[in-house]
Amino acid sequence: MDIIKTACDLIAIRSETGRQKECIEVLEYAKNLFKNSGAETELFTPENIAPVIYLANTKEEMLDVLILGHLDVVPGADSLFKPYVKDGILHGRGSLDMKSFAAVAFNSLEYVLENELPIKFGIILSTDEEKGSHGTHAFLEAHPGLMSKIVLDNDVGGDIQKLVTKCKNPVFVKIMAKGNAAHGSTPWDGIDANELLMQTLANIRKIYPYYSQNGNKPQNQWIDTVHVAIMNGGEVSNIIAENAEAVLDFRLTETSTVENLKKNLDACMVPGVTYKISSESTPVVMDENNPHILDYKHFAEQILGKEIEFEHIGGATDSRAFAVKGSIVIMHSGSGEGMHGANEWADVSSILKLAEIQIKFLEKLAAGSERK
Repeated sequence: MDIIKTACDLIAIRSETGRQKECIEVLEYAKNLFKNSGAETELFTPENIAPVIYLANTKEEMLDVLILGHLDVVPGADSLFKPYVKDGILHGRGSLDMKSFAAVAFNSLEYVLENELPIKFGIILSTDEEKGSHGTHAFLEAHPGLMSKIVLDNDVGGDIQKLVTKCKNPVFVKIMAKGNAAHGSTPWDGIDANELLMQTLANIRKIYPYYSQNGNKPQNQWIDTVHVAIMNGGEVSNIIAENAEAVLDFRLTETSTVENLKKNLDACMVPGVTYKISSESTPVVMDENNPHILDYKHFAEQILGKEIEFEHIGGATDSRAFAVKGSIVIMHSGSGEGMHGANEWADVSSILKLAEIQIKFLEKLAAGSERK
């Protein structure tokens, strides 16, 4: 497979999250790549939920290896959907997040099929990862028996020389303040919901400090953090706000619990302010001494000619749905910068080397399977 051509074809399809026509188009493109190949394909299109594609070399639901990812992208200018390669760099929306690495997954499946590797291999790609992965959740609910011993997660783009072994638990919290409206000239006649909200946020900051690029930075970055994602209150400038609310994005390490977060939030609320947990997940934590992870690391170092570092990241991963079932999750992708930005790019060499690493790893698994 010409991986870079495939990546360019994927990038050229404007599959922004929510653009149903283009999302179906990009999945149909993926399906057609394996026409007459013997692959099992399912285009999952539940009503009112973003579609998902499943590709595999087997009808069985217990897989040896699964690659999990997505083909939707964040919005961008028209020019970003005209991919091009210059000086070894692939430019375009989705080059890093994560159409290049979806192309790598397709290449791996093609290799498994053409070489008849004795492993059960599959791919799941969603089209709403950028807005919650509801399609992936719906697909897994529709296929409760689908399991995989190993999950290759290519959606951690940034540096091919780093292998991610920990991801934090994202917990989203909505804070709601209720005040009493009054004219802005007589604030003593009302209760300002904005003030109540700010007092609560100030209490939260006593437990979870504010960090920024030009301010306070922690020496140890594997800590619980929170940022104020959305905040609003009031309707007109001369009326004391009756209602105010904020959405907070907490990222918790594996040593923290949602129950402890709730205790902290309970202590931070001022009269008139309440909260609710909008969503919570689970951290993904892998044993760096796991034999499969060490095998993968060995092949990566062999192909790159450099030592690979283990890394911990604050971002979440859809592979947590399999991690909680006991899957070994290997989080690794190619190099690039500008994710979600106006100058998104991926290093072509890293894309091709990632493909080499996956093939070597799959060959090793297949050799082990043949010996059994």
